[in-house]
Amino acid sequence: MAPAHQTISRSSMLIAGFSTVVEWYDFTLYIYVATILSRVMFGGGEGSLAAVLAGFAISYLMRPLGALAMGHYGDRHGRRRAMLLSMAVMTAAMLGCAVMPTHAEIGPAAGFLLLALRCVMAFAVGGEYTGVVAYLIEGAGPHRRGLITSCASAASEVGALLAVGVAALTSWALPATTLDAWGWRIPFLVGAMLAGGVLLARANMDESPEFERQRAAGTVPESPLRHAITHQRKGILRGFAISALGSISYYVGITYVPAFLASVGAVGEGAGLALSTVAAFVVIAVTPLVGALSDQIGRRPVLIGIACLCAAGPSTLFALMAHGGVWPALVGAVLLAALGGAWSAVGAVATAEQFSGEARLSGLALGVTSATALFGGVTPLVAQMLLEGTGWPPVPGAMIAVVALAILPVLWRIPETAPRAGWTAEPQPI
Repeated sequence: MAPAHQTISRSSMLIAGFSTVVEWYDFTLYIYVATILSRVMFGGGEGSLAAVLAGFAISYLMRPLGALAMGHYGDRHGRRRAMLLSMAVMTAAMLGCAVMPTHAEIGPAAGFLLLALRCVMAFAVGGEYTGVVAYLIEGAGPHRRGLITSCASAASEVGALLAVGVAALTSWALPATTLDAWGWRIPFLVGAMLAGGVLLARANMDESPEFERQRAAGTVPESPLRHAITHQRKGILRGFAISALGSISYYVGITYVPAFLASVGAVGEGAGLALSTVAAFVVIAVTPLVGALSDQIGRRPVLIGIACLCAAGPSTLFALMAHGGVWPALVGAVLLAALGGAWSAVGAVATAEQFSGEARLSGLALGVTSATALFGGVTPLVAQMLLEGTGWPPVPGAMIAVVALAILPVLWRIPETAPRAGWTAEPQPI
């Protein structure tokens, strides 16, 4: 039997897990205040809102670059230092958004400055995911990895809800003139303070015991990216497959639903957003349950089971939402959110476990964040274009089904990475 796995202190685990609240608050806030930013940063004329949304799409492409850069740093110098660096960059970017001059003060340069800060934010968020996931699975007890990592995934939904709440409260509490004059800065200041608080807390975190093992054994790779490509290609491909379904099931099956409902005339915009709020609570509730289930019966059977449900269910659910009223829309949104949350729960731990400790962050960057870039931010746009072009309401669900069917052969051959009963060592990918 291998030696007992060393765990990280509870306080360090809590700090790492809580940071996903801050990460997703900061990343999603931009989209919730898009209409305000279109006025104060782009002048509010024709095309202003499109410019803000284009900035969101462009900055999304920075996430894989951030994951690669921060992943290399974390594999070479430690998970803790990488997490400190990514949160420091995030704090600076949020503070910059809060204090930046407006279109009325510096003209069109305000829009370019906003886009630049947004790209910096996305760069930092890309590094956050790989660092936090690696840190949690390397510090958690082997038989609790699924639960602990899934709780961090659920916490990201709390961050999105917090962003909605702060943006809505600010808009409700201030007159329109005050909101445009300076009130829009409040949500960004809140985000900067949250990020700064996490940054200070991270200064006292433990280092990952896995990285300490590498340092003691002298196995820290000189070139983590080359090491990952040379020795962990299978892990990269498996991580890409798992993340592809996770991304499309979230961004089409959850994020796109309000726009879909409005497009087909099933419910109004307000009701669609309310359903999204309900869906977020469903994700928060489902995620830790499925994470704990994967600790009990293994990652592989849970992945295969959810992928089969993703292949069979979403098309029917989108058709149901299109031809019903509020209640069918609610049922469809809840079940789609449950699928997305369930996959997120097991996907996070399963992807990280595809790699040995050496170059784990770089491997995650190559596999997971590249899939997120391809199957995440752009898929709602593709779904809308296909819906308009075909007039067939189930088409967004068919997109999810195609990806699920495509990765099922990969999942069928994937090795089980959840530790067996009585085994306490780091599970090594096959």
